[in-house]
Amino acid sequence: MPPAFTLAVGPVKKPVVTSTAKLWQQIRSGRKLTLIAGPCVIESEALCRKVARQMRDTCRRLGVNYVFKASYDKANRTSGKSFRGPGLDEGLKILSRIREEFGVPILTDVHSESQAYVAGEVVDILQIPAFLCRQTDLIDAAVSTGQIVNIKKGQFLSPAEMTQVVKKANEAGGEKLMLTERGTTFGYNNLVSDMRSIAIMKRLGYPIVFDATHSVQLPGGGGDKSSGQREFAPLLARCAITAGADAIFVETHPNPDQALSDGPNMIPLKEMPALIKSLLKIRAAVR
Repeated sequence: MPPAFTLAVGPVKKPVVTSTAKLWQQIRSGRKLTLIAGPCVIESEALCRKVARQMRDTCRRLGVNYVFKASYDKANRTSGKSFRGPGLDEGLKILSRIREEFGVPILTDVHSESQAYVAGEVVDILQIPAFLCRQTDLIDAAVSTGQIVNIKKGQFLSPAEMTQVVKKANEAGGEKLMLTERGTTFGYNNLVSDMRSIAIMKRLGYPIVFDATHSVQLPGGGGDKSSGQREFAPLLARCAITAGADAIFVETHPNPDQALSDGPNMIPLKEMPALIKSLLKIRAAVR
């Protein structure tokens, strides 16, 4: 049950956009590619508006299901001095306005049960970060909202171990689930993407997302921050489509080198149309 207290986010006006049920049907059917894309963190409302507008228009033109993503709080930054975002209250206000203005579904991360209850009143998809994918109480809270829940596979887990994560969600009443592959720890400051993971997790019966940008992250590789190899993100995204991924997760920014979080992993916004076109060509060839 939700806690007795509430966190103020101000009046939230739900726009006339795709309902959760319809959105889930679109994602689950797989008739169209689903793209989850946006900046890593809410740096400003202006940035979110710029990315949402361009990505919405591009995806509409190319026939792709689009979900805007951005985090109100990056709670696991390498350094405590790094930028984390505007916080829950202001962040959800911004996400609500993006949803209303552009008519796009919204995904954001939650890090605690109380955040799940509040964010679930604003966004369409709650995302459980990879580091927290086995937190039973957080899973229970997220699925109890009735929204779609995207659970990222921990870097420390094999794909088969996600079976127990899914069981937790099912036992709590969760039916609208997505599972995300985002790379596996490979020694120090490195990740490797095993495309077999997509096929293995698909056996669990839920849509599989491939996170192309965090899969090229070099955790802690920048000393007081993570580094990354964004040049390989498009390559891995194309491989994931070939392997059967239902959706692609990409972080994008007009100027990644100036981004306040995960810049080395993010794909420049101007390069997104070409990437999406290449994904669609591959998807058409393998289906």
